[in-house]
Amino acid sequence: MPVTSQLLRALPRSKAFASTLLPCQQHQSQLGPVTHRPASRQPSHMWQRRQPSRSYQTSLVLHSYVLTPPQVNSILKANEYSFKVPEFDGKNVSSVMGFESNQLPANAPIEDRRSAATCLQTRGMLLGVFDGHAGCACAQALSERLFYYIAVSLLPHETLCELEAAVEAGRALSPILQWHKHPNDYFSREAQRLYFNSLRTYWQELIDLTSPGEVPDRREALLNAFKRLDNDISLEAQVGDPNAFLHYWVLRVAFSGATACVAHIDGPDLFIANAGDARAVLGVQEEDGSFSAHTLSNDHNSQNENEVARIRSEHPQSERKTVIRQDRLLGLLMPFRAFGDVKFKWSIELQKRVLESGPDQLHENEHTKFIPPNYHTPPYLTAEPEITYHKLRPQDRFLVIGSDGLWETLHRQEVIRIVGEYLTGVHQHQPLKVGGYRVTLGQMQGLLEERKARVSSAFEDQNSATHLMRHAVGNNEFGTVDHERLSKMLSLPEELARMYRDDITIIITQFNPHVIGAQRQEGHS
Repeated sequence: MPVTSQLLRALPRSKAFASTLLPCQQHQSQLGPVTHRPASRQPSHMWQRRQPSRSYQTSLVLHSYVLTPPQVNSILKANEYSFKVPEFDGKNVSSVMGFESNQLPANAPIEDRRSAATCLQTRGMLLGVFDGHAGCACAQALSERLFYYIAVSLLPHETLCELEAAVEAGRALSPILQWHKHPNDYFSREAQRLYFNSLRTYWQELIDLTSPGEVPDRREALLNAFKRLDNDISLEAQVGDPNAFLHYWVLRVAFSGATACVAHIDGPDLFIANAGDARAVLGVQEEDGSFSAHTLSNDHNSQNENEVARIRSEHPQSERKTVIRQDRLLGLLMPFRAFGDVKFKWSIELQKRVLESGPDQLHENEHTKFIPPNYHTPPYLTAEPEITYHKLRPQDRFLVIGSDGLWETLHRQEVIRIVGEYLTGVHQHQPLKVGGYRVTLGQMQGLLEERKARVSSAFEDQNSATHLMRHAVGNNEFGTVDHERLSKMLSLPEELARMYRDDITIIITQFNPHVIGAQRQEGHS
């Protein structure tokens, strides 16, 4: 059987389009110490993501082995990254002190991506988490491209004209973004020319649509950037490319999918653009020193009544019972907004035409030829983001952006408490809760000793995202990190890891309350 076909037959957590010859696979080879095992050949639909589960089945734990604390730390810290904003950036003092991020794979290769960059031609910082499905190709493309589309959308008319003039004259372009990337964060060099040409076409259109002196609206800029990139992903797949590798790559990007949650922070102004089920939550410090969670995004899935109503309103009454089945779009896709996923956007005729003219590798792929059931009135899916604005206050101390793999394991209030206590070093001791369990006095003493040990080892991690990830994977039923459980979870072979959890990606941005307070006063004066 061809290698591609073997890789397409997988467990529910594995996705289609994996290939040892392509960037996603190269990316995984750089990601920390993950144990590689032969993939199961049990077939499944690539869009059906496994149901979240907070319970651990002891029968599967038998397949793991116990890691030492240094081995656990090596795995957890393999992809951690931190960036501190200089106190003075030459223009003004930033409301962002810095950020810390991390990723933990469950899939091989990991399907999540992350990005962070400072806007150089305008002001502000961009941070984003991209959760891929049906492969990592679409998330990979978003991690490289979306911030450029946002940055260009924010540029005034005069700067856009300067960019175009520089390209016309063959001069070097002034940088638009300063990237803050972990060495393992991959860039697809082969596709850069294609990506640049599409971006240039976009800014040429913006030049025609804008006027001198016009200041772009940030909400509109975010909205247009999301929609335009998704449109370009679709168009590139339809047009193809003379280069066989690029032709296959653009089709992989389009037929896979990804959700996106992006923050744009400029002074006290915080915008969140979200499409899918990643989430942004603000950590607010109360007067008593405790932390509360303020959610800045809505999950676009079946648990969101407004999303269910929106999708049903966009299709005929005859499809009311089929457009959402088993909490999934057309019974297949859990997020109701995503980039790519042309299987849920293109007409059947267009899908067949593109596939017939595509590379031979696609003909071996059973999933690309598969048409979703009850597929009558496409498109069923959109990448249009829901945009939230929040004016930062001094008590807003940090922002957590995480893929759904984080929120499936920890409640948002618990996430904020863990991060808040880590950043301040102050532990708010709530009455010890045992969740309805019967415990002996000896067990209670053990829990109290664990709590004491947790305080003394609070700064074992030098990265807040790593600290949060340790809790997400290793928390026991009492809310404390159980090293034995953490060790077993991290040592599971990939075909079992996918059954317990999803890929986890976290970005934690810390704010400067003194600067925010001063900026708010300037705004009122």
